[in-house]
Amino acid sequence: MENLWCVAGTIFQLWMFVVVFFIMLPAMFGLSLGVTEVYIQVLVKILEWATLRIQRGRQEQPSASVPLHTGIIERAGGSMEEEMWQLRCSRPEAAGAFCLSDGVYFCKKGLESIVEDQVTQRFSSEELASWNLLTRTNQNFYYISLRLTIIWGLGVFVRYCILLPFRIALASTGLSWLVIGTSVVGFLPESSAKNWLSELVHLTCYRICARGLSATIHYHNKENRPQKGGICVANHTTPIDVVILANDGCYAMVGQTHGGLLGILQKSMVRSCPHVWFERSEMKDRNAVTSRLRHHVAAKTKLPILIFPEGTCVNNTSVMMFKKGSFEIGGTIYPVTIKYDRRFGDAFWNSSKYNIVSYLLRTMTSWAIVVNVWYLPPMTIQDGEDAAQFANRVKSVIAHQGGLLDLAWDGGLKRYKVKDSLKEEQQKTYSNIIVGQNDIRTTKTCSETRGSIKLDQ
Repeated sequence: MENLWCVAGTIFQLWMFVVVFFIMLPAMFGLSLGVTEVYIQVLVKILEWATLRIQRGRQEQPSASVPLHTGIIERAGGSMEEEMWQLRCSRPEAAGAFCLSDGVYFCKKGLESIVEDQVTQRFSSEELASWNLLTRTNQNFYYISLRLTIIWGLGVFVRYCILLPFRIALASTGLSWLVIGTSVVGFLPESSAKNWLSELVHLTCYRICARGLSATIHYHNKENRPQKGGICVANHTTPIDVVILANDGCYAMVGQTHGGLLGILQKSMVRSCPHVWFERSEMKDRNAVTSRLRHHVAAKTKLPILIFPEGTCVNNTSVMMFKKGSFEIGGTIYPVTIKYDRRFGDAFWNSSKYNIVSYLLRTMTSWAIVVNVWYLPPMTIQDGEDAAQFANRVKSVIAHQGGLLDLAWDGGLKRYKVKDSLKEEQQKTYSNIIVGQNDIRTTKTCSETRGSIKLDQ
């Protein structure tokens, strides 16, 4: 029995040695020993082999299930105005202010939304083209071969028995040090030394937490990193977005105060860094929130504010409407695009399906978190541009850089019904189209369009 305890003690000491000297210390100084890069390269080779084996298995077994593909509806490009003008200009009888056949357009759009709307699918995990050897993405795949099954079994052992203990130890250490470190620094008097120590504690702890997720982060265009006194806005996929961005710089977080463990973390962090936490009652007071944020931005020595204007997590396939409040503050906006590689794990947090503990467990038992971060050139509001237009312009830039869909829908539709203002906006657009039919320039344009259609025929 004593020999067994000696063996267990030796294994534990070896395990702690590896965690401290080969993972934690390099993470604290922002260094990499190249182990994660080699691990990712091996994963890529294995997943490529698995994909080819699955494709060959489908050819050998025609009855095997084929993975479902998204994108059932092929929507015509363009806005309502463009599609309606094209429909009306192609019909000579459409000279009146209203055509009964216009209802066909709205019926078509309604049926498309019933079959596959653009909002609901943004709050479910994106479908993979092939299996990445994770059980949770194996719903459409069946037994293919013995070798593939053995590889999957080895993957389960590696992820749950080897990687998971390391990841839990690193994440727990990083969060514990963050609470202790920020609490200690908070007792120091306000000075440049306190600010330096606070940034050091935050960077160190977030880097350790990132190693706890086996995160491989590729930062692009670092010359555009957010500067003090500015506002960093980014698309939002997961709470881990904060860890990803904070690995390369410190930010002042903005959010609602919470209770429990998260509340303890918030209280300790705000002691050493000017994070902006709001009570639930304050969050409803828009003027109070804007005032506090504007006061923070006015102090050019304070850390840049980190805001996710979507207000909810989206599955990293699109960017939804940005709340204009973040763009009413003033100052310089630093857009950031975050794009995750789903081959190694799904980073999206479906908060309506999983609580935070279940989500973190799923994340820590994935292969890895591989993400690209693009720092985009700073932007400011232009003359004659209101906050909503500025928000849409920033959103379009972020979506374009990440190859994401630029959607005008509000992410709040995840939990609430469609606002009457959105319905009225569509009604107003159609009303403008009807009024435009009586405009001479529009009639001329339609006549020219009909002429070109006849020539084409």
